[in-house]
Amino acid sequence: MGELQLDWLKCFVAVVDNGSLSSAALDVHRSQSAVSMQLKKLEAAVGRSLLDRGPRHMQLTVDGQVLLGYARRMLALYAETQAAFDGEELTGLIRLGVAEDYAAKYLTPALKRFTPRHGGVDIELTCEQSVNLIPLVTRGELDLALVSRDQARRGTLLFQEPMVWVGSPQFELWRKDPLPVAVYDAQNLARRIALNALALQGREYKVVYHSSSLAGQIAAVESGLAIAALTQCCTPQHLQILGKEQGLSPMVPAEVVLYRSRASIGSKPVDHLRRFLINELGSSALR
Repeated sequence: MGELQLDWLKCFVAVVDNGSLSSAALDVHRSQSAVSMQLKKLEAAVGRSLLDRGPRHMQLTVDGQVLLGYARRMLALYAETQAAFDGEELTGLIRLGVAEDYAAKYLTPALKRFTPRHGGVDIELTCEQSVNLIPLVTRGELDLALVSRDQARRGTLLFQEPMVWVGSPQFELWRKDPLPVAVYDAQNLARRIALNALALQGREYKVVYHSSSLAGQIAAVESGLAIAALTQCCTPQHLQILGKEQGLSPMVPAEVVLYRSRASIGSKPVDHLRRFLINELGSSALR
């Protein structure tokens, strides 16, 4: 294998994280043709194909998946080395959003490791449903958000979070026909996943409870009004996860992404937190 250059690795990781050459070019402040050239040089150096290039998307090859883990570690070590010798303290404001489901399990532990190292960075945190956070990032009112992906290629994919049916063992509502269900607002991804799964199964159901909050969904289940579809990470232990034994088919998982505003590109604090969260919450680190 030939010598690897950091610029090649930066472009490779940027393409993987952004899903396209054009978005990666903005991320690394280069032209699209320059990013393409860096990828070709990297593939020539390792002697392997790293990306399968389709008409609308790029997908990692097996060799690309292996290199991606090494590339992230090398770039993270390089950033730490720069910070140690530059002597420049990171300062500024980051307007960060997090979907309610992912705050406690995923974001809070990560921020506990980030904030002591960067006392000069102020984080303004907004906790909402993904459907509310995504427009704020798009308009530049938030710099970064940890959300459920609502459309293909939105944000940088970190991991997949299982969706599960949840009920109270005291009421056994899954025996009812039609099935009483609690749902989120009309645009919410969890609602679409749940109702689509029931439709595919051919299961009769009726919506008996609407709530825009996680607490509301849990309350509906606890009170015996309905069953609900929740992310596994925020399902309380006292509630029962339902499956084939209760006559319910599995659901597709939610794709958890880090979505960044175009307005924040070039911000060092946002750059740093984004890289940190990708390294902390990416699939290889979590699972």
